Amino acid sequence: MIVFFAFFLFLGMGLDYFYGTFRPAPEPQFRENYYGYYEAEIKKQPIPFFTVISLIVASFMVVNSALNGHKIVLRSAMARRALSSSAGIKEKQYVNVVEEMATAAGLRPPAAYIIPDCDLNAFAAGFSPHNACIAITEGLLQKLNREELQGVIAHEMSHIRNYDIRLMTVIAALIGAVALVSDMGSRMLFYRGGRGRRSSGRGGGAAGLVVFVVWIIAIILAPLLSRILAMAISRQREYLADASAAELTRNPRALISALEKIRKAVEPTKSVNNGIAHMCITDPRGSLLEEKSNFLSDIFATHPPMEKRILALKIMAYQK
Repeated sequence: MIVFFAFFLFLGMGLDYFYGTFRPAPEPQFRENYYGYYEAEIKKQPIPFFTVISLIVASFMVVNSALNGHKIVLRSAMARRALSSSAGIKEKQYVNVVEEMATAAGLRPPAAYIIPDCDLNAFAAGFSPHNACIAITEGLLQKLNREELQGVIAHEMSHIRNYDIRLMTVIAALIGAVALVSDMGSRMLFYRGGRGRRSSGRGGGAAGLVVFVVWIIAIILAPLLSRILAMAISRQREYLADASAAELTRNPRALISALEKIRKAVEPTKSVNNGIAHMCITDPRGSLLEEKSNFLSDIFATHPPMEKRILALKIMAYQK
């Protein structure tokens, strides 16, 4: 998160420095006084306009996500509320398991939803345990037994208890702010021919030119780099959620079995868009990228390799 925020400030402050009025140390202006002597007059520091605007927009996005983010996510996935009455036995079981895991986690039961999709997937959404919800696909509901379902719900409940849902909401807002700065920077580069006011000339020099080139590269690659940072954070939180699920259920074998079934279902979860891929228990794109253990998969995968997750759980269960 520190790296993410530092990257955002580098983009914003660079935009203000090269194309705005902001300077880290304003140069003094000399003027002749009444007696014929020159006096130094230091101008007031201008406000870094672009950076402040981006922070305001990011803050607004966080507030909007806190109030309406989970509703938007559920609506995009076409999820419906799960019912404990007047419903099938599987649906009643699902609601009961959510209540059980909420009690084990010491939380109020989150709202339970079902996504009309035959693939096996699940996610938790919200900004805090008070407005959180859990959604699973119909395929997962039908193909997992009660113990396996309990393991998956415990995983999602851990995301709520560990406040991962809040963390990913803030990250999503930062991604939006980075995209805003990147768009403004790209427009400035286009309209001004890629030349910053202070990239060369007095006070710039070779060091200023190098920083300007690095900033241009960062502006161009900002959307990709911000996604990579978000994926890196998401992968680490998945390991924590798996461990916390084993703690809640006292049965890591159940989650192992569930993950093995989810691993075999390689079809994409069509009802879940890529924008919330990092929130799901597995990549909804159906990609096998997370199954590989190499440099590219470590960078671009939204989740750690399923094989590593299962291995970590087997060690908890003292299995080979």
